[in-house]
Amino acid sequence: MNLPVPSRAVAMTADLVRCASVTPEEGGALGLIEGWLKPYGFEIHRPIFQTEGHYAVENLYARIGSGAPCLVFAGHTDVVPPGDLSGWSRPPFSGEIAEGAVWGRGASDMKSGVAAAIAAVLDHLDTHGVPAKGSIAFLITGDEEADAVDGTVRLLEWAQARGEVFSACVLGEPTNPEAMGDMVKIGRRGSLSGDLFVDGVQGHVAYPNLAQNPIDGLMRLMAALKEPLDDGTPHFLPSNLEFTALDCGNPARNVIPARAGVKFNIRFNDLWTSQTLAAELRRRLAGVNDAPRYELTLLPTNAEAFVTEPGPFVDLVIAAIEAETGRRPALSTTGGTSDARFIQAYCPVVEFGVAGKTMHKVNENASIADIDCLTAVYGRVIARFLGS
Repeated sequence: MNLPVPSRAVAMTADLVRCASVTPEEGGALGLIEGWLKPYGFEIHRPIFQTEGHYAVENLYARIGSGAPCLVFAGHTDVVPPGDLSGWSRPPFSGEIAEGAVWGRGASDMKSGVAAAIAAVLDHLDTHGVPAKGSIAFLITGDEEADAVDGTVRLLEWAQARGEVFSACVLGEPTNPEAMGDMVKIGRRGSLSGDLFVDGVQGHVAYPNLAQNPIDGLMRLMAALKEPLDDGTPHFLPSNLEFTALDCGNPARNVIPARAGVKFNIRFNDLWTSQTLAAELRRRLAGVNDAPRYELTLLPTNAEAFVTEPGPFVDLVIAAIEAETGRRPALSTTGGTSDARFIQAYCPVVEFGVAGKTMHKVNENASIADIDCLTAVYGRVIARFLGS
């Protein structure tokens, strides 16, 4: 039985999945990409960055053509660990093409997005040659799924120092909830995490007058933090605080604990910055009547809320999606963080990739039809952007 020959993008996705590039391992993925781009004349760099206290990260920057406008495709080749291997029906780095999909860790998030972008660009160059006016670039990192310290943020700084200027960017994260054309991301919420601890006085539960229960005071502080932060904005849902852990280190039922605390995370919209939000949290805690002694620690964050306002570039991407899928995608800012939060400081950025139903899951996979559709959408974006 002769199996159909996979498309360029599908074959590239499978090849990338076979690279065990769990953060921060390069795993051969960037080497593959360099091998695909070099014969076409791309200028390619693979800078390695390492901030003190963090692991070293290899990145890739490539560009072809000259001058403006410059369309950038961004993405990451690092993946999360596969977890318990016994749950996988196929080896997680097999890159097997079967049952209408490419299987393996990273197939959805987001090696299919990287492969589709490369395939679309190479298809465009095969047909039209190197752009007579304008350029195409790739920003590919190996540090998105973990610390995100020495990846895209450092690569952008490095490129800017070289004098590189970008006009617009497409990031190939898996954005569609169910089917291609469902959704395009034009922004992301910010993320701020913190710890709140209250000190009390340990004692016997039968003699509360001889103790001070920190849980009582903690509950009042938690209630103040949980009050609504805002009503949302035209492009964002209301900001939301969720408590994610509660602990007092006390296994006994007849002992009042000496200390109790909670961990929390806030996903916030563009009404806030991490600084203004931190000030609001402190204001709320300070306003609690009979507040107990407490300790608030806010963790450093590089995840600020942003939005790419609808305009010519967003319209161009929407038109390409609609022309290929027959659907007009919803404009969304939902979901977790992505490297778009760094890119937005340099140029307008939107996110569009395959359906993400299996990302980070056991038996992660990406539909062949989705990969080919994504490649076609990117091809339309390139042609319209460069005026081909």
